[in-house]
Amino acid sequence: MAIADIARKLEDSFNRRGTVKRVEKGWRPSIIGFTGYGSVTSLHVLGRVVMTDPNSKSLFKPLRLPPSAHTVLGTVQEAFEQAQKLSDTAQRGWRQFFTTQVGFLPVTICAGNKVISTKTDRSGYIDVLVLDHGLEPGWHEVTIEAAAAEPIIAKVLIVRPEARRGMVSDIDDTVMITWLPRMVLAAWNSWVRHTNTRKPVPGMAKFYRELLDDAPDAPVFYLSTGAWNTLPTLDIFLTLNGFPTGPLLLTDWGPTPTSVFRSGQEHKKTQLRNLIITFPDIEWYLIGDDGQHDPLIFDELAREHPRHIAGIAIRQLNPVEQVLSHGMTEAIEDRRSVDDEARHGVPIIYGADGYELLSSLNDQNNRPQTPKN
Repeated sequence: MAIADIARKLEDSFNRRGTVKRVEKGWRPSIIGFTGYGSVTSLHVLGRVVMTDPNSKSLFKPLRLPPSAHTVLGTVQEAFEQAQKLSDTAQRGWRQFFTTQVGFLPVTICAGNKVISTKTDRSGYIDVLVLDHGLEPGWHEVTIEAAAAEPIIAKVLIVRPEARRGMVSDIDDTVMITWLPRMVLAAWNSWVRHTNTRKPVPGMAKFYRELLDDAPDAPVFYLSTGAWNTLPTLDIFLTLNGFPTGPLLLTDWGPTPTSVFRSGQEHKKTQLRNLIITFPDIEWYLIGDDGQHDPLIFDELAREHPRHIAGIAIRQLNPVEQVLSHGMTEAIEDRRSVDDEARHGVPIIYGADGYELLSSLNDQNNRPQTPKN
């Protein structure tokens, strides 16, 4: 039997025993609503079901920041108060990684004029595609119900059909500096409670605003290999530091049919292709860093779908950040050659922070553009 099969069986066994024990203690299923997204014709509704103690305060209760908090300056204080409240009432951070997810639980999704009945997957996740939902463009709320759990409201973004530009950004080392080795970064993101312990990359929020200045309908997605457990604090971090609002596409670390741990590269590749399929008329700006595999992933996508990629921006980590990211002082991927850009017509810029990237963008805008193939 393969190691991945053994890991999955152990995980399933752990969850079955854990669910029984927690039910005996009075625990019940609790739904975590993630931020969904879609077009006027199709919608991805995302979430997870885990066991929680109804008598304790938990990070897993859905955090609902109003969409206006990301766009109206006067509501930043409200976001800060939400962050403080979350910090003061949260469980000990280490408990986030010792959850008991509820697999194969009956779930009902109410989105617009559609009601969908389904089940969670083996890891307790909900990922439902709702067609012909009838929702107008903008932010909406959908209801997620599950057996023996209290219904919750989850946010979803319906992208305007007129949108022709969009942005997908990495998080760790691209918009957020943590100054910890990559192997403990995930633990840091969940164990540390206060959002002020994470520092934004200088100038990156300004770069994003300038990049999308002439595209007010552009959707923004944050794509990371971080675990879903970190979503509430990441959402608050982005809000407090002036980044544009948008769904976070995170992942899980559990075993897959072929591996003990999920592949971060495959997660990013899959989500990027899902966005291209869902929004075929949008050209995407892809923003990442050279500490891991973003340059390779983005370049591969640009080669396959040049007409869907408006441009690529790569933040260059300094030697210390490179060591913390992957153990070496230099980037693990070579820079894309000028010949590649000329051949595929997808421009790329580099910079140590948002200010350098913005300067490179302005220089690029003043140069003759190479038509895409």
